[in-house]
Amino acid sequence: MNRLIKTILLTFPLTLTSAHAVEQRVQDFLLDDHTVYEVPVSATRVTTISFPSPIAAIDAALTTSDGKTPGLFQIAHTKGTSYLSVRALAKDATTNLNVRWNNRTYVFELRESGQPWYSVLLEPQPTKSHVVRPLTPARLIGLLDKAKAFALLKTQHPDVVPGVEHRDLRDQPQVTDCADYEVRLLEAFRFPEDDTLVFQLAITNRTDKPIEHTPEKLEVHVADRVLNPSVCDLTSTIAAHETVFGYIAISTGLEGPKDLSLKNDFTFVLARHDPTADTPAPAPAGKTSVDPKDTPDGTPAVESVPIEPTPIPQ
Repeated sequence: MNRLIKTILLTFPLTLTSAHAVEQRVQDFLLDDHTVYEVPVSATRVTTISFPSPIAAIDAALTTSDGKTPGLFQIAHTKGTSYLSVRALAKDATTNLNVRWNNRTYVFELRESGQPWYSVLLEPQPTKSHVVRPLTPARLIGLLDKAKAFALLKTQHPDVVPGVEHRDLRDQPQVTDCADYEVRLLEAFRFPEDDTLVFQLAITNRTDKPIEHTPEKLEVHVADRVLNPSVCDLTSTIAAHETVFGYIAISTGLEGPKDLSLKNDFTFVLARHDPTADTPAPAPAGKTSVDPKDTPDGTPAVESVPIEPTPIPQ
């Protein structure tokens, strides 16, 4: 009986040690495109590297996919799958493997080893909790700058403008006809993280005299509401028969309804300095200078609930 107990006691630690060693052959990592993952593989075992979703591309040196072409490692991958498998073909071999996933490149250093990993599981970085940042004037001016450079940023630095919506009306602008001047909406941007809309405007003076106005008091009409810019980049004087271009930003505020759609019909009215100048009424709510047939689906744009702007903290 004592001998049996001793045998069990001696065997149990060895079993735990063996289980721990097997567990170490299955590795979990958070994805980081600035980290080189060193992965031990062997000729007698297969190591599988798994991503959260399908892999876009694989590049490697000194590798083969069929085992017939000379190489130090054999890689197996089926297009459209989220994993690949690796096996060493030579003693003490090393090479690097680059995997393209989610528009980023992840780097692996493969080395032949007598103690290979069986599985490498890669997980995305945990999402950060959304922190509402105060919409200071400086931040709003930054949004104007992003709108001005949107085409370049979208192409070369898409991570700078993630989720930004863009409506390009330059070929068929929405026109607000105010008799002695007109305002054309050329582009509209929506920054969802900041609940802010940015508009690029072209204002044409049709008269023989300069028009003086206050850019900060420019009225933006949407449905039955009137909004004013939170920040703007507009000249206050428009020479006779001149067209000026500029940008304004409207923050929908933290307390009001979210997601003011770019599909709304916006009209714009200047705050004139001349007390004798008549302020023309904007187009009736829900009307647009763009014919419904010009919209992508042939139907009028759908309006979301407009709101009052919230004062910007200084």
